[in-house]
Amino acid sequence: MKCKGIHVEGLGKKYQNKWIFKNLSYDFEENKSYAIKGPNGSGKSTLLKILSGYLSPSRGQISFNTNQKSIPIDEVYQSISFTAPYIALMDRLTMEENIKLLLKFRKLKNNISSTDLINLINLKKAKNKEIRYFSSGMMQRLKLAMSICSDTPVLLLDEPTSNLDDQGMEWYKSLVNEYRKDRITIVASNVNFDFDFCEEGLNLLSYKKL
Repeated sequence: MKCKGIHVEGLGKKYQNKWIFKNLSYDFEENKSYAIKGPNGSGKSTLLKILSGYLSPSRGQISFNTNQKSIPIDEVYQSISFTAPYIALMDRLTMEENIKLLLKFRKLKNNISSTDLINLINLKKAKNKEIRYFSSGMMQRLKLAMSICSDTPVLLLDEPTSNLDDQGMEWYKSLVNEYRKDRITIVASNVNFDFDFCEEGLNLLSYKKL
């Protein structure tokens, strides 16, 4: 079932006795891109982790919907691609092995092959190199390509240009603009370049004291 929308109702998350954000209600719709804004500590990464299922909310509900009904919670993971600086790859596998592992669990858009993806990342010479020997920028390129090119209706990106140089940042922008069509794209960052293509924005500071 293809996810057409995400409905968030009264969402909140707290650690110990401190609310990171609360009373967040919002609808994310297909074929739209959303910027999650706010300074460090405002809960941007926390929100993406909750949307991905990595964290549970302290309050509120999330539903992933098709045109007619909600997607069962144990099937939601099939609809989501998520990348962030804190998400690790299998560092003792090569780049090519990491990509082939991904392909065992999901398809890539436009029937992209593992070879096509390696060429797209512009790291062909490093395809047989173990990930633990990659620079932070090379690793970020690989993670972005694996997520952005995955054939999922929901794309979550947390600080996508972290560790990228100027050329890598332009590469990211070109890639996400090509592959964000017909899906829900949510970008969390406090760097305007990361999300300046987004049609809508959500500032988490609005949900700090509600």
